[in-house]
Amino acid sequence: MAGNSFGEIFRLTTFGESHGAGVGGVIDGCPPGFKLDLKAIQAELNRRKPGQSNLTTSRKESDTFEILSGLFEGKTTGAPLAFLIRNSDQRSQDYDHLKNVYRPSHADFSWQSKFGFRDYRGGGRSSARETVARVFAGAVARQFLATQNIRILAYVAQIGAVKMIKFEEQYDQEQIEASIVRCPDKQLSSKMEALILATKDLGDTLGGIIHGSILGLPAGLGEPVFDKFHADLGKAMLSINAVKGFEYGSGFEAARMSGKEHNDVFVQDDEKLTTKTNFSGGIQGGITNGAEVYFNVAFKPVATVMQQQQTVDVTGKTVKLEGKGRHDVTVVPRAVPIVEAMAALVCLDHLLRQQTNKFLSL
Repeated sequence: MAGNSFGEIFRLTTFGESHGAGVGGVIDGCPPGFKLDLKAIQAELNRRKPGQSNLTTSRKESDTFEILSGLFEGKTTGAPLAFLIRNSDQRSQDYDHLKNVYRPSHADFSWQSKFGFRDYRGGGRSSARETVARVFAGAVARQFLATQNIRILAYVAQIGAVKMIKFEEQYDQEQIEASIVRCPDKQLSSKMEALILATKDLGDTLGGIIHGSILGLPAGLGEPVFDKFHADLGKAMLSINAVKGFEYGSGFEAARMSGKEHNDVFVQDDEKLTTKTNFSGGIQGGITNGAEVYFNVAFKPVATVMQQQQTVDVTGKTVKLEGKGRHDVTVVPRAVPIVEAMAALVCLDHLLRQQTNKFLSL
């Protein structure tokens, strides 16, 4: 199976399945001699883990990690940083009824078509359980980025039809984490929570949107032509389970604007070149311009619903299917640290690429 690695210089390769022994990864390209804050890494894993509240799946995983290589006396050695997060609360029997059934909007049929077989226990490798490895790697990347005053922040901007209208205000992580759904708007947070609980009672699911922001990026990151900064950021987000859409800057709204209205006019501000507006989302020509990079990531409703649906089995026979087991009504609140982690991987990888470019130009 190909496609398990992400990044060029700071490169993550993940492994593991939802109901296997565990999930882990190998990070190559870690700069040596850096003291890692292991508690900060665990804190990020805790933000993603299941069983956080009555709004999420009841699966209980501690998501504690083991570092197998690449760390000595608390510092990175420059060797591959290998880590493992063991699974401890699998209930594979919950999926026995799915052995010969293709679930609507799941990866069952497509994976069967590609590989000739599939792991029906929670989706195996296609499960969002894999994202725990991304959050670990993102937590490592964020510590390097913090030394360059680069800050990444994401929050829930929409659940179902309940959505925020404006994103101009800069929130802090305490405001976001104070909300059970990770929405910094208190009134909307309460409405989102109520909607999730009502939908749960109906046995249905919801999607939503996460708004992300990257502050402090220097101008000059991005590799034309195919590795534009926003292209890699888009790939990072679209690789996350259940993501259906990505936009940065003005996004799809740009289609209704005129050129004069959309252009970001350059001005000199306190000896720094900047722009009056930021419809470009901090990226022009695929390269960062030093302004805030902001983006939206759209998630579909969870495919497993606790209602009866019609589908077919592996023989093509029509059957009735009803969801069982432990599932999220919406993945969006738990996906916030995943979005931040993938953004961090893109930022650090391009930062290291730029350092290589400067070295080669000497």
